[in-house]
Amino acid sequence: MKQDIKKKAVRRLKIAQGQLKGLMQMIEDEKYCVDIITQSSAIKEALSGVEHLILENHLSTHVIEQVKGGKEKKAIEEMLKVYKLAQRKK
Repeated sequence: MKQDIKKKAVRRLKIAQGQLKGLMQMIEDEKYCVDIITQSSAIKEALSGVEHLILENHLSTHVIEQVKGGKEKKAIEEMLKVYKLAQRKK
């Protein structure tokens, strides 16, 4: 994994971890529902950012190496798998 991407992903996960703890506390304290939903959305965005970083890493390292190594079919299969996963989120 590229070190700059790893550093960014770990940072975002730590932020999401703190947000998740905050969300649990908000629910325990029976905070306003809209505030809870807002916090939940922020956590989803943080995780989405991590997914984006991991995808960037995968495409710029593993997929490139597969293509260079003559494994184009495997590279295409993986890209299509990621695309299908992204479509399920819509």
